[in-house]
Amino acid sequence: MYEELKRIIDDSDNIVFFGGAGVSTESGIPDFRSVDGLYHQKYRYPPETILSHSFFMTNPEEFFDFYRAKMICTTAQPNKAHLALAKLEQQGKLKAIVTQNIDGLHQAAGSKTVYELHGSILRNHCMKCRKFYPLSAVTESTGTPRCTCGGIIKPDVVLYEEGLDEATVDGAVRAIAQADVLIIGGTSLAVYPAAGFLNYFSGRTIVLINKSATSYDSRADLVIRDPIGQVLHAVV
Repeated sequence: MYEELKRIIDDSDNIVFFGGAGVSTESGIPDFRSVDGLYHQKYRYPPETILSHSFFMTNPEEFFDFYRAKMICTTAQPNKAHLALAKLEQQGKLKAIVTQNIDGLHQAAGSKTVYELHGSILRNHCMKCRKFYPLSAVTESTGTPRCTCGGIIKPDVVLYEEGLDEATVDGAVRAIAQADVLIIGGTSLAVYPAAGFLNYFSGRTIVLINKSATSYDSRADLVIRDPIGQVLHAVV
């Protein structure tokens, strides 16, 4: 299977990668839906509730307590998957990464064209005056982080009940629609609308790399069940 994936990559210079939480688990960032993920841990409120727009607006302090503890991992470093994808882009083969992750590790690895469907923890803005703040404004504060104008500093991450950024969506859809190879990795394909983006692909080959089965397996030309970092490192 690895040989077949290497052949697919070698034969293409128009690849798009679509990834999810499984790409970053090898960097020590927990997957939401795995056995040990956030959805299987116990909190006063379910993670889906805490990470909703309405909860953020009504309980910002509790939101930030959870957010700092469970959504931010400042020690995480790019792993073999991130580095392999950055290398493919440098070689001119990979045209874009479409990610559901918010950790910024693809850019840290050197990738340039990254569409972050769910935003990034690295970008934060005042809800009142729109002033930009780095991640440290959240991590080095307590309670609800505030702007110098008094407004709440909100992470640029897409919460439940919020829509995706239109420019990001347009770029991601365009990249997927124009690709001739789509590599899907580290995602259960259970989160919509993100998973629906795959329907825009009309190219030649679909490769799916995920440790567990997904609803998309039957549509893939090649399915590999090994850890994505191991797979990409072996073929790139």
